[in-house]
Amino acid sequence: MEISGIISAIVVGVVIGFLARLVLPGRQGIGILWTLLVGIVAALIGTAVAQALGVGDTEGLDWIELLIQIALAAVGVSAVQRAKTKV
Repeated sequence: MEISGIISAIVVGVVIGFLARLVLPGRQGIGILWTLLVGIVAALIGTAVAQALGVGDTEGLDWIELLIQIALAAVGVSAVQRAKTKV
């Protein structure tokens, strides 16, 4: 993964975090910073997973990679929400 890939994953991660909140039902009790952080981490991990599966570099928009990233972010947002409610 090159530096340009990491930077684009971070930028996409911001959007991914918000899309993950839209996918989850109900209201999430976490702040915007947590959403951004989870989205960025999910974008980076999702990009690595897509590369490992061989679907990271396709022509046009990488829909499978995007779906992997959103799914990981939704799991991350849900996990952070559960962790914050237990504290």
